[in-house]
Amino acid sequence: HVQLVESGGGSVQAGGSLRLSCAASRYMYDNGCMGWFRQAPEKEREGVAACVWGTCPYSSESVRGRFTISLDNANNSVYLLMNSLKPEDTGTYYCAAACRGLSWDDRDNYKYWGQGTQVTVS
Repeated sequence: HVQLVESGGGSVQAGGSLRLSCAASRYMYDNGCMGWFRQAPEKEREGVAACVWGTCPYSSESVRGRFTISLDNANNSVYLLMNSLKPEDTGTYYCAAACRGLSWDDRDNYKYWGQGTQVTVS
């Protein structure tokens, strides 16, 4: 069983920054496939950004240019640096790992999920 533990959420004013971290409990062969999703109240969970096999080319249009995802394979971790935050970025952010070969922003693509960390932008 793999646990993903997110940290780094909090409350910030619009225009501010936060850095989210997600640590996996153990090494996974497919550790290079990790992503971040978010869910706002009464909305569907949506893909934010993802890395696949050591590269991180995927991000949603709404965060492109503001958010940066990065991998740290030595520490089984993935990070999300969020700059220029907007109120619409508010939500619970989830880390996901171990892909099944589907689209990066498909929730069914990921085997493991963290419990989520709250981000509030006012």
